[in-house]
Amino acid sequence: MIFCVEDDNSIREIEIYTLETMGFEVKGFSDGTSFLEAIETQLPDLVLLDVMLPGMDGIEILKTLREKPRTKNLAVIMATARDTEIEKIQALNLGADDYLSKPFSMLEMVARVKAVLRRTQPLKEEDKNSLLHLGILTIDNIGHTVTVNKEKVELTLKEYDVLNLLCKNQGRVFSRDDLLNHVWGVDYDGESRTVDMHIKTLRQKLGEAGAMIKTVRGIGYKIENI
Repeated sequence: MIFCVEDDNSIREIEIYTLETMGFEVKGFSDGTSFLEAIETQLPDLVLLDVMLPGMDGIEILKTLREKPRTKNLAVIMATARDTEIEKIQALNLGADDYLSKPFSMLEMVARVKAVLRRTQPLKEEDKNSLLHLGILTIDNIGHTVTVNKEKVELTLKEYDVLNLLCKNQGRVFSRDDLLNHVWGVDYDGESRTVDMHIKTLRQKLGEAGAMIKTVRGIGYKIENI
């Protein structure tokens, strides 16, 4: 199920029509209030969320979704006519999985929807007994949690995904573009500050284990046991 939140009726209708012709089940909403009411009873696989909405805008809605345990991992693609770097960074930092800038083609929309679903759905099917250990750091794929010295560390979805990727590839250096492509699914040079910000907060939240995340000057980041 895909939820499309778009106040322009014509755009919303063509989004729904296109996705339905591709085999998806879709519901449309013209404002944030009706959308938030709907997810209380039905959780979709993905949300296509417009930024410019009446009342509560898309950024506020995204923040609300990420603050609630039930919806914090919900796949969200932001859509807006305002193609500004700061807005992209804001959406990505709040946990958006991808970003569409209007006007966008329906083919691009479908491609991005499929790409995000490929990245997010397998997480639900991972080995339920999978634990990843790296020194004093443990990642639990059952509860989607991280502990340091058996103490739980609260991470955002994207912080978790960055850490998980680094730990699964211990010793491998990831450039900022690599991390953007693997975790956010975007390829945009102007977003490198987003990666740096997430690495900084990860190190702070992990405390003693934060020293495992190494900066490789001129290239990117890697993780190594200490």
